[in-house]
Amino acid sequence: MTVVLGAYKLQRLQSVQNAAARLITRTGRREHISPVLQELHWLPVRRRVDFKLATLMFKSLHCCAPSYLSDACKSAPEASRRLRSSDAVTCVIPWSRTRLGDRSFDVTGRRLWNKLPASLRSSDRLYQFRRHAVENVFVC
Repeated sequence: MTVVLGAYKLQRLQSVQNAAARLITRTGRREHISPVLQELHWLPVRRRVDFKLATLMFKSLHCCAPSYLSDACKSAPEASRRLRSSDAVTCVIPWSRTRLGDRSFDVTGRRLWNKLPASLRSSDRLYQFRRHAVENVFVC
């Protein structure tokens, strides 16, 4: 979903995670790693980054995060008329001039938040949000 780190760095982290999973479970090098990661209840690195980013966005929008994060996250203003999408909380994505700016928490977090299902964005408890996100959105 998002690109916070470069693809090369994510691939390196994924290979370290795979090696650790193989070491812990004594899995052979030629066996598939996905079932091993599921057995250990580990998300792949890219999905883990997205999950953590989505959790930070939830905390920021529900005033559970530090003020510097909560101030950076602004939800979209209320529409003048009732829309089908008005039940789900969406965020306004700021415009950035550079690719580095596109990787910032402000831009990447809001973009990821808006891509989440409306039922997940409308959660009001962190526990429910995390559980539903892991079970339905960020599965292996």
